[in-house]
Parts: sequence; C-alpha cells; structure tokens
Amino acid sequence: QVQLVESGGGLVQPGGSLRLSCAASGSIFSINTMGWYRQAPGKQRELVARITSAAWPNYGDSVKGRFTISRDNAKNTWYLQMNSLKPEDTAVYYCNCNAQGAYYSPYADYWGPGTQVTVSS
Repeated sequence: QVQLVESGGGLVQPGGSLRLSCAASGSIFSINTMGWYRQAPGKQRELVARITSAAWPNYGDSVKGRFTISRDNAKNTWYLQMNSLKPEDTAVYYCNCNAQGAYYSPYADYWGPGTQVTVSS
C-alpha cells in the first residue's frame, strides 16, 4: 500500500508564494505520474499539474506560468511551487500518484488527504 502526505499549505496574501510537498511512503516499487489536484467549495476537483516519469510537466490552464511541478525520484517526493497566488487559487490541494506497490502489482492511483491553501488579504 502506498501512503501520501501533503505539507506546505496555509494562508497567504494575493501575489504571494507557497510550496507544497507530497511524500510517498509504504510499499513502493515504481511511481509513474505524480500530480496535484485541487477542489474549491462547490466545485469539482480539477487538475493543477502533473509530471510524468520522464519529467514532462502538464498544467491546468488557470495555473500555467505561475505554478511549477517538480519531482525527486530518489525521495519519492514531488513539489508544487505556487507563485503569484490569487484568491481563486483557494482550495484543498490533493497530491496524487500512479504507482506500483510491488513488481507484480498493477499500477493504481493513490491520493493524499489534502492540504488547505487560502489566498486572502
């Protein structure tokens, strides 16, 4: 089983920055895609950013040019650097990965519990 834990959320003023981290632990054989999603009150969960095993990033349209996703394969950890934050970025941010728990296991999606990001003056 793969467990994910996010850290780095909090309250920030508009225009500010935050860096989220997600650490994977447990039985991990391989991690393919790593990503971040968010869900604001009354809205559906949406893709923020994801990065492939070859380190190719993909971003949601609303965060392009402001957010950067990166990964550290040696630590099974990935990050989301968020700059120029806006009030509309306020949401619970969830990390996600597509991983194998063992060499004989199929790839499966795993989710963290979420971390709150609030952008407000």
